[in-house]
Amino acid sequence: MTDILDTPVATPVYTVPQERKIVTAVPGPKSQELHRRRLEVVPPGVSSALPVYIAKANGAILVDVDGNQFIDLGAGIGVTTIGHTEASVVAAAAAQLHDVTHTLFTITPYEEYVRVAELLAQHTPGDFAKRTVLVNSGAEAVENGVKIARKHTGRNGVAVLEHAYHGRTNLTMAMNYKASPYATGFGPFAGDVYRAPNSYPYHDGLSGAEAAARTIAYLEKTVGAADLACLVVEPIQGEGGFVVPAPGYLTALQEWCTAEGIVFIADEIQSGMARTGEYFASSHFGLVPDMVLSAKGIAGGLPLAGVTGRAEIMDSAQPGGLGGTFGGNPVAAAAAVAVFESIESNDLLAEAKRIETALVGGLTELQQKYDVIGEIRGIGAMIAIELVQPGTASTTKAPNSDAVNAIVSYATQRGVLVLTAGTYGNVLRFLPSLATSDALIADALSVIDEAFAQL
Repeated sequence: MTDILDTPVATPVYTVPQERKIVTAVPGPKSQELHRRRLEVVPPGVSSALPVYIAKANGAILVDVDGNQFIDLGAGIGVTTIGHTEASVVAAAAAQLHDVTHTLFTITPYEEYVRVAELLAQHTPGDFAKRTVLVNSGAEAVENGVKIARKHTGRNGVAVLEHAYHGRTNLTMAMNYKASPYATGFGPFAGDVYRAPNSYPYHDGLSGAEAAARTIAYLEKTVGAADLACLVVEPIQGEGGFVVPAPGYLTALQEWCTAEGIVFIADEIQSGMARTGEYFASSHFGLVPDMVLSAKGIAGGLPLAGVTGRAEIMDSAQPGGLGGTFGGNPVAAAAAVAVFESIESNDLLAEAKRIETALVGGLTELQQKYDVIGEIRGIGAMIAIELVQPGTASTTKAPNSDAVNAIVSYATQRGVLVLTAGTYGNVLRFLPSLATSDALIADALSVIDEAFAQL
């Protein structure tokens, strides 16, 4: 396999004009017809934020079946981080399709899997020997991370934090903070999961040291360190509302885990792969996890996830104890190598920082105009605003989910797709691809400005 990290990539040529354009009602007639068909064969549990059906995507633009063009500020919830249908990813996947589509790595292996493991060892924090197992999804990565930590420690307990989200499998539903809609009626759930208070500076006002002391005291009292296999932490919480912990919080937790023999697992499924201007958000906090979970943006839209950890931890699993039929599929793995190459050759870490500057600057102007914007937070191309009831930004900070829903509805009707988040549904989160230009960000923010004005 050619090491495409050594192959320069040309300046992107977009196959879709990078502009917002609405030509029908939203949803349009073709989308409405597709939605009618969908309701006959797809259960309502698989819901969609917007019944607009996409026919084409490129760069930062989605085109629906009616010809409407949307600025995509969600990137498939952080999946198409380097842009929709990025040319080098498409080329790598297409080439691999012609060679090998599947053999099952645990029977007859192939180089693409190995190369992704090498790249993850290189780019995850920590200068020590590492191993990686590749799986299909973020939730599967979480499951395997916990499984390996339990095997390594001989303990059962799993610690998580308030406002965390880890997936929709049985174990990860038990690990989530927010039950509805992810877990309602789906029990019984996996046991030995313990939830501790986290660091949420906007609401708790605690320093990192104070918040860490609270978390540790809670776990020591309610579980006992000797019974904990792992602590699973999102360095920047995703579904929880892009909560950025106070300085020193994560490193204090890691020091405690190391002292107590607890595996510290960083769930970087949403915050990893250049999203924050570093390969992994842990680096912003001086954090060196024992294990890093990656997914979403790793393969440019193809299903792939990884569990990367210290060799002595990962080697605990017996032969045959890890793997799965499609884990590390060669086509997805080839796409992942192309993603790493694109991050390097196109200096996408700098692009994430550029997007942060543009987004935070524009949102700060909106905050000065609208008192329902309580806080702007995030790093890189992972920015959020928390909306509160008018007049409460400096007092109770009462959540304002109605405002969030109104803004999302107004924006989508005008060609801007933005996501919600937060335990109370009162956070607007911005996850644009790193291909999103400053001009597109400015255009999207102008629509959001109009939406706030309508409140």
